[in-house]
This record gives sequence, C-alpha cells and structure tokens, in this order.
Amino acid sequence: MLILNEEELESFYTIEDAITDVENSLLANRKGQIDNPIRTVIDVKEQSASSVYMPSASKTENKAAVKVVTIFPNNPKQGKPTTQGIIVLSDMENGEHLAVISATYLTKLRTGAVSGIATKHLGRKNASSVAVIGTGGMAYDQLAAVLAVRHIDQVYLYNRTAERAESFKKTVLEKNPLLEGKIEVVSTAEVAVEQSSIVICSTRSETPVFDGKVLKPGTHINGVGSYLPHMKEVDLETLAKSSKIVVDTIEGVQHEAGELIHAANVTDWTFDDVYAEVGEIVAGEKAGRESEEEITFFKCVGTGYFDLAVAIGAYNKAKELGLGQVVEI
Repeated sequence: MLILNEEELESFYTIEDAITDVENSLLANRKGQIDNPIRTVIDVKEQSASSVYMPSASKTENKAAVKVVTIFPNNPKQGKPTTQGIIVLSDMENGEHLAVISATYLTKLRTGAVSGIATKHLGRKNASSVAVIGTGGMAYDQLAAVLAVRHIDQVYLYNRTAERAESFKKTVLEKNPLLEGKIEVVSTAEVAVEQSSIVICSTRSETPVFDGKVLKPGTHINGVGSYLPHMKEVDLETLAKSSKIVVDTIEGVQHEAGELIHAANVTDWTFDDVYAEVGEIVAGEKAGRESEEEITFFKCVGTGYFDLAVAIGAYNKAKELGLGQVVEI
C-alpha cells in the first residue's frame, strides 16, 4: 500500500493535473461510467461536529475510493485542525487497497478544479479581472484554477479581516507564477465585484457577501464556500440577474446550497430553473456562455467522484515518479 502525505502531494500534483482529471471524470460520469452513492454523515452532537463518508467508483479505471472527513469546530482550542481527512483508494479487479492519501490538499484542489472547468466554459474568453471574496483555506486553489484557464491581469481581494487578505496576497505572489498582473486588497466586497469579470466566493457566510446590484453584464461567479442549508454567499438579486445557474450536481445543491434553497423557499424560482450540471456542458450536451452580456453563476457543494478523480490522478503520478511510502498491512 502506498501512503501519500500532504507535503508529497503538494510537491508533484498540480491544479492543472486536477483540472484534467476532474474534467475527464465529468465526461465519464455523463457516460454512466461512475458510481457515486449518497454520502453518509454521522453527527457528533456533543462536539457540534460531524464525520462524513463519501464513496465512489470508476468503471473505466477499475478503482474505488472512500473519503473520510471529520469536521470538529472545537479542535483549534486543542491545537488541532478543524477539518481532517483521508482517502482510501482500492483496486476493483482484486480488492487490493492501493493507497491511503491525505485529503486536505486534494479536497481544496478538486474544488478549485471544478470551478476552473466552470470558468473555462462560462467565463468570457477575454475575462482579465478577478474578485476573491473570502481569503480562507479554499481561496488559493480557487484563484489558481482561474489563473490556469484565463489570462488575468488584475486581482481584487476582500476579506472581513484585512490582515488575512494581505497575508493571502503575499502567499499568491510567492506561490503562483501564472499571475503576471496586479493584486490589490480593497475595502469592500462591492468594490472588488464591480471591477471584475470573474467573482470567486469562498466563505462560510450565512448572509450574502456582496450586493448583486453591482454585478456588471458578462460577469461569471463561482460560489463554493457555502455548503450547508443555512449558509448564503450570494443574494436573490444575483440569482435573478444570472441567465445561467449551473451546478456540480443537482442532488447535492438541493440538499446543501443555502442560497438556492432560500430562493426556492421565498421566490418563484425552483430547482427546475437550474440550467445544467457542469458535466452536461463539458460533454457538449448544453451550451456554455452564449453571449458577452449574460451573467452566469456556478454553485459547487462537492461530491465523492471528484475526490476519486484526483486520488486516482495523484496515485498514478506518484507511481510514475516513484514517490510515496510503501507499507505492508
């Protein structure tokens, strides 16, 4: 069995790798070559915590995976991370367990990859400015994915704590060679949004993080931070102005996308108004952006086969490079 830790994964598996692998998995899923059962969530009420189990399998790769993620909000008080995860990868020809892979980096990477794919199909071809609202753990890979699919010359950052935005700016400039333009921390989310052609929302906010009235025609928005029914990153104005609302999976957003659930509860919008799953667009079953003026919104809450895609990709690349620790169990 191969063991792959965070440091090793970050050294060789890139956002470009993840975009390729996730895009291929989206196509495989449209062809019926992916098994993706509903995730299981075990609540730990005493700790206000949860343990999440996400299985999936690929018929084309003959491999299956289970991602196990624990979310314990009180952990920082004990000096431990809130979120901890692993992926167990298995061979579906003989049942051998091939690898145990650290999941924190891969989770951020696969979520970024899906947003990058959505941006490639829904963002304007000449989009050159990005607003990043929320500069927490998911934000870097979201931005890196956009930089991988569009030539960006201006990035605007907004975070409720300005010091975190400044720290994020420093990290981006140090780590991402694809950023050739300027990066600026701004005073409000609206200042960032009104100047940008792509907007990244990556927060756990329970209230909308910007006023949809400031959105320019032609803007594309990626919403990835709110993943529970009580969370809402974008407002009803943003949804009303979006000519295409695209999601990662219909089933997932119906249960977890707070802003969409809210819209379905208080307006005449329904989940039947979702334009497409992103896989339908990747497969050419539905069109992506069709005009320079339309506003598009992509909502991602995550699903197990995205983790499977990057786990297989990272495992195969590690084997090619001779990386990872081999152990007997």
